[in-house]
Amino acid sequence: MRETHLFLFGGGPPFTDKLGERFARFAGNKTARVAILFLKRPGWQEYMPSYTKVLEDNGVRDFYYFGLSENPTHDQLGQLETCTGIIIGGGVTELYRTYIVDTPVGDTIRKVFDEGVPVAGFSAGTLVSCEHCVISPEDALQQEQLYLLGLGLLKNCVISVHFSEWNEEKNLIEAVSKLKVPGYGIDENSGIYFKNGQLVEHEGSEPYLYD
Repeated sequence: MRETHLFLFGGGPPFTDKLGERFARFAGNKTARVAILFLKRPGWQEYMPSYTKVLEDNGVRDFYYFGLSENPTHDQLGQLETCTGIIIGGGVTELYRTYIVDTPVGDTIRKVFDEGVPVAGFSAGTLVSCEHCVISPEDALQQEQLYLLGLGLLKNCVISVHFSEWNEEKNLIEAVSKLKVPGYGIDENSGIYFKNGQLVEHEGSEPYLYD
């Protein structure tokens, strides 16, 4: 297995400057092909520059826009497997989980991630990337904290997004106690970078650690 690179952000795009530069470099800069997985909604095309701008500033030009659905096509999966970087966007976390975890999309992401392809998650994408996908009452459709299985790109911890903005301390402490793993809270406009499952860098607000 090659080195793994996981970038997790506490809110929606854009990338922070330093972590965006690092992601672009691991993806190949000018030779990169980056997939953006997102939920289609009216006007989605106008929103994509929020994801691409910082990467474009670092030479990335080729983006594959993967609108998630219950039935991904063979072509979509084939295109995803050729990408040298993957972004999982923000939105309704439960839908992202339905369309990615325990599906051929998730299998492909895990495969290429283990081969060294960098993965970045924003908000919902952050939660779905983890082994423990804990969804805040602020985000859950039933307005109660959900404990679900995620992709497992990051194991043995739990992450809370929009941490200060949603006053998530109580919810994160509950999750840490229930799951018996450490927890990180990430604010909006902030990100953390895990290399081989170890936190090695952050940008923006300091991550909040609970264990």
